[in-house]
Amino acid sequence: MMTSEAEAPGTLRPQKDSRCTAGERGQGSSRKRSRPARFPAERSGSQPGAAGVVGSPRAGYPRGTQSNKREPFTAVASAYGAGVGARHQAGPARWRGRDGDCQSRVPPRPPSIPVLCPVWAAVLCAAHSPAAAVAAMVFRCQRDSWARQFATRVVSCRAAELRPEGGGEALHGFEVVLEDTILFPEGGGQPDDRGLIGDIPVLRVTRRGSEAIHFVQAPLEPGAEVLLSLDWDRRFDHMQQHSGQHLITAIAEQMFGFKTTSWELGRQRSVIELDTPSMTTEQIETLERSVNEKIRQRVPVTVRELAASDPEMETVRSRGLPDDHVGPVRVVDISGVDSNMCCGTHVSNLSDLQVIKLLGTEKAKKNKTNLVFLAGNRVLKSIEQSHSIEKALTSLLKTGPGEHVEAVKRLQSSVKLLQKNNLNLLRDLAVLIARDFKSRAAQGQLFVLHRKEGDSEFMNIITNEVGTEETLLFLTVGDEKEAGLFLLSGPVEAVENLGPRVAELLGGKGAGKRGRFQGKATKMSRRGEVQALLQEFISQRSPET
Repeated sequence: MMTSEAEAPGTLRPQKDSRCTAGERGQGSSRKRSRPARFPAERSGSQPGAAGVVGSPRAGYPRGTQSNKREPFTAVASAYGAGVGARHQAGPARWRGRDGDCQSRVPPRPPSIPVLCPVWAAVLCAAHSPAAAVAAMVFRCQRDSWARQFATRVVSCRAAELRPEGGGEALHGFEVVLEDTILFPEGGGQPDDRGLIGDIPVLRVTRRGSEAIHFVQAPLEPGAEVLLSLDWDRRFDHMQQHSGQHLITAIAEQMFGFKTTSWELGRQRSVIELDTPSMTTEQIETLERSVNEKIRQRVPVTVRELAASDPEMETVRSRGLPDDHVGPVRVVDISGVDSNMCCGTHVSNLSDLQVIKLLGTEKAKKNKTNLVFLAGNRVLKSIEQSHSIEKALTSLLKTGPGEHVEAVKRLQSSVKLLQKNNLNLLRDLAVLIARDFKSRAAQGQLFVLHRKEGDSEFMNIITNEVGTEETLLFLTVGDEKEAGLFLLSGPVEAVENLGPRVAELLGGKGAGKRGRFQGKATKMSRRGEVQALLQEFISQRSPET
């Protein structure tokens, strides 16, 4: 997370928004609230006469909520999702308008209820203190996880650096704070979103206090109105994987008593760590059937608020609330399946998950089991990839998919036999090469040989067969344009002196003893320079001998 020297990551900075916090209202604060600015993108889903629409101060409450009594911002510091994954949001398909009638949201999706990640709990609890007269932030992405574009304003822009996740040189750019955002910042186990500010790519989104920090590589003018565009494919993928995790976690505990201790939303697959030493194949298959049955039943996902002392809290899945928790608690319900304190960008009906595939299990630490799964579009992509591979194998193996395994086994057996025969031939060739050298009338003091095909055993056989310490042998195998192997043998003193120099010339490393030095080389094309070095050494030594 990017931080400044003057500000720690958990610092809550005052916002321009003058709405009072939940704590101030609870203390009877009479401070006048100013209505936040509303941009065209916020009103795009509105209906005439409907107050409960996206962008409205009363948007974000499900049917049955008295919208004229409280606003979404009353629950700013109350969404302490302590459940696994710690991020979830969803909303029902209908919303109450100002006149008390239910208003249908314009397709395709309903707005979501504002919720917060547990990692933000300590920061937001401070907003309940009279001494902390600041407006805590609930991001637009949390109020409506389906919003793909959003008009807002630039609050600040400052120079900064970003360290790439895979390492490497830092990127120079700017940290941009907006009045609100539809780009979810990383936190609570959920990767951050990607998108555009205007036509400028957002490379990272992190949270600092109550602000979302957008890293870009072009400056933006504070006060300028900008249009945010969301990378929807990435966002919807995260929604499907996390909602899928909630469902799998709940069913696994109900059916087998396996509790989830952690989970990871990976780039290719997701993993749930279960508190069990193992799972049988039958248990995995039963679990997969059960979760997909819930998806086919189109079970709704809703959000409600409970008091921390409410008896219903005993039925909510969580790891407990912070000691300094104040206010109501956000609870995400998968109807009839699960209740969990959580926040994030999630689906509003299990049917949005499409399908879940359990890929199997892996051993985890501390006698636990990792359950690997795919949800939604990842399943479709996996099938597409598998089908492409199947078609390619059918073409290569000239057999149908059902015979691929046997065909590959036959090929493996053939390859092993060929490798064995090739090795025997190389050994025979090495012996013949050595004998040919020994049969010469004038053997010479230097023997040089390079062969593209070969290995260390090939070179050692030649050395053993020559068996003389009077001749320097310089042998190499491998492609001249790639890496290879080398061996230098001969008089002990000469090899000890020349071995490291040969390795250096060939751009490699090696070691040796008793008149033999061998290793790997990266610059096989410099074999001529090594041969010249050896010739010079022999010519200097000849008068002495």
